[in-house]
Amino acid sequence: MSNTHRNVSVIGAAWGLGAPNPGCGDGPDVLKSIGLVQAIGAQRAHVGWLGTVHADSKGSLDSQIARACSTLADVVTGVVARGDLALVVGGDHTCAVGTWTGAADAVAGDAAGDGGPLGLLWIDAHLDSHVPSTSPSNALHGMPLACLLGRGETPLCAGRAVVRPEHVCVVGARSFEPAEAELLMRLGVRVFPMAEIERRGLDAVVREALRLVRTGTARFGITLDLDALDPRDAPGVGVPEPGGLRAAELAAALHGIASDPALCALEVVEYDPSLDVAGRTVASLRPSSPTMRRSRRASRRWRRFAPRDARPCRRRSRRN
Repeated sequence: MSNTHRNVSVIGAAWGLGAPNPGCGDGPDVLKSIGLVQAIGAQRAHVGWLGTVHADSKGSLDSQIARACSTLADVVTGVVARGDLALVVGGDHTCAVGTWTGAADAVAGDAAGDGGPLGLLWIDAHLDSHVPSTSPSNALHGMPLACLLGRGETPLCAGRAVVRPEHVCVVGARSFEPAEAELLMRLGVRVFPMAEIERRGLDAVVREALRLVRTGTARFGITLDLDALDPRDAPGVGVPEPGGLRAAELAAALHGIASDPALCALEVVEYDPSLDVAGRTVASLRPSSPTMRRSRRASRRWRRFAPRDARPCRRRSRRN
């Protein structure tokens, strides 16, 4: 994605408490160490790493994540309110509650008088729309979209709908439970599953999704769970699902989006460096070109920081 001449504030959300495998909590620090900021800056963006939010260890997991999300929301609100593009790097996808609560609050209270609702493009292999009563695993990273829509009674939920269903689109879904799909259908969230993407093409789907999240909103954001990508491109995730989006095609479909002034925040989550075979996920993330050609340099850097025993993981926990 092109970030030309945007001020980009990068914020780490370094926890994996909502996932069965907490290794993604190391993702922000590893990505910072191997030069994420420099790679974005090479695209002529004015970029800086603002800081990293960590969860504390007090109370239940729900309350730990809720407090971390509250801190993250405050940081994102400040970034968006001053007109910068917030780039949040997770961590598990529970950080979305903090990212998009903060972004929505900033957009709604726009000092220029242009405030309004927030649109949200959710790119994910999963629907992340369980509530505690429907989740087989009770994994909180399978619930953040439901929380943002005002559903689910956990400390993680803000107690209100942060985004409206008609302003949310999910792209790339291919692994979910019927209860999640039923909830989103009932609320009116537009879901573009992989079957539709394969039939219509990713470019057409992304164009429609962006049109929907821009319609009736003041600004919009994009959250990318890396498990939306095919495991051939992004093995470094806790719950890989075959048959996903190819990294090059997604990069091409979103090329130039970061220069859109209506885009207020971007979120990239669920990178687990301990599972990133040969640095392939890092190579897919490097914004070197619209085609995202694999970088030998990224692979060499990855080997400096990744665990020595990082190998393909054949047994993965379910997302939901």
